[in-house]
Amino acid sequence: MIDLIKKTILTGVGLAFMTKEKVVELSKELIEKGKLSEKEGRELVEELIKKSEKARKDLEKQIEKIVRESLKKMNIATREDLEALEKKVNELKKGESAK
Repeated sequence: MIDLIKKTILTGVGLAFMTKEKVVELSKELIEKGKLSEKEGRELVEELIKKSEKARKDLEKQIEKIVRESLKKMNIATREDLEALEKKVNELKKGESAK
């Protein structure tokens, strides 16, 4: 039963967007309805929170990658590009003032 509930939650709800409060709320609801024991509820909460955090991090990495690729295709400078240029300009200024 618990595996079915986990699978339903993982596929039915965007795990990356599931907050800790929502996980706890869902667990309490399942315990109250007698679908889970308190121990199973605690285990479910712990597992879903861990998976939610991992899914959120993975999603952030994918979004960052897509944005970087899009910026590159659009030939738009990234923060790193601008910082490198700023560093180079500062080095050139120092070289001029030393003369």
